[in-house]
Amino acid sequence: MKFSPCTGNCTDEGTHCEGCGRSHEEIAAMNKHVAGLIALAETMKYENIAEYAESVSNSIKFKMAQEH
Repeated sequence: MKFSPCTGNCTDEGTHCEGCGRSHEEIAAMNKHVAGLIALAETMKYENIAEYAESVSNSIKFKMAQEH
């Protein structure tokens, strides 16, 4: 399955968002993980949010490349 990013045209009707096409279940799961990453950044009082976000992105890419 290919990831479809948010387009900013979110809908709540049905089982899938009409904006991005993702299921509401997938969107909720993603929001939960993003909230956890935000909470970590706030707890650690990171000031360099762009570097933090890039590091998280790079970690995901690295770990997924190792597993596949």
